[in-house]
Amino acid sequence: MNETTNINESAKNAADVIALKDTLLIADDAEINRELLKDIFEEQYVILEAADGVETIDLIKKNSDRIALIFLDLIMPNKSGLDVLSFMEENGYELIPVIMITGEATAMSEERAYELGAADVIYKPFQPNVVMRRAQNIIELFQHRIDLEIKLEERTRELEATRRIIENSNSFLINALSSVVEFRSLESGEHVQRVKYFTKILLKEIRKMYPEYRLTKENIRLMSDASALHDIGKIAIPDSILLKPGKLTRDEFEEMKKHTTYGCELLEKFKQEEENEFYQYCYDIVRWHHERYDGKGYPDGIGGDDIPIWAQAVSIVDVYDALVSKRVYKAPYAVDEAVRMIEAGECGTFSPQLLECFQMAKSKLFEATEMEVSYADAMIK
Repeated sequence: MNETTNINESAKNAADVIALKDTLLIADDAEINRELLKDIFEEQYVILEAADGVETIDLIKKNSDRIALIFLDLIMPNKSGLDVLSFMEENGYELIPVIMITGEATAMSEERAYELGAADVIYKPFQPNVVMRRAQNIIELFQHRIDLEIKLEERTRELEATRRIIENSNSFLINALSSVVEFRSLESGEHVQRVKYFTKILLKEIRKMYPEYRLTKENIRLMSDASALHDIGKIAIPDSILLKPGKLTRDEFEEMKKHTTYGCELLEKFKQEEENEFYQYCYDIVRWHHERYDGKGYPDGIGGDDIPIWAQAVSIVDVYDALVSKRVYKAPYAVDEAVRMIEAGECGTFSPQLLECFQMAKSKLFEATEMEVSYADAMIK
């Protein structure tokens, strides 16, 4: 069943619920009061009667999908009208309107009734035509409220379905483009997934330790997805450089460094007329994941907090994964040695805050790395 079918089915079910609200519940310990209200409404509604609070609650539980309105006496045996209102508030029956009917309310009890969700308070003795008009107004008001909430829920589901479609499309394109890079560079096809996972781990730690960055679960997800494209510019690097097993010459290294700007040029071709948050994360990460905190990185030589925190996060996890992974030009370093090199500044300078978060996330990064190693070992065996 597709998303549209689910939404339509939900709307139909909600409409059916509204159509079924053909019942009034009259809760009053005085039979004469119940009869008076019953005489007013019995031609329009099915009438349920309760003589105490416990019976009232039981009828609400059994008939909540049919009850259009409750007339509720303030003072009843076993449980009072306020007790019934408290039960309704605590158990999700707020969309059933309640009119309190009483002859003994105080200002305090009336205020409390409204606080607990009563739609109106009517005092005994009451005029039948006044009660009828006020009841109908409240029923129409609540049904309109329900209708609006149903429409809002439908719209929310439609937007969520659209978001998931876009998210799935983005994931497909990201994985497709990053796989091209992986294939050309002969690196492990798991490199992108590791960088994404490591980036998410580190960003979660940054969010916890440094709330001033205002990271949320949603933009951490987007940043992590964007990290998969960090090396997309390698598509434009010649094989003679990209696949060279030995040390690059100075000119070759200068060409290799251009993968950051080549990547941005490629992203520009996919750019939509209206920039969005995800595109900005992709652009920043692709361009600046080799920048360093001391300004000695590339391609622009920016430093400090001029480097967005998401690009800083990708820079350190990319270095970490490069160290612990086998490449055409080197064997993998041990995890402890890779961490030591990063902390000693042998792979460039990172911010103190980032290194602190890296330290806090270290055990999770180790665990993820060891899982990859164990999986690889199992495959070899």
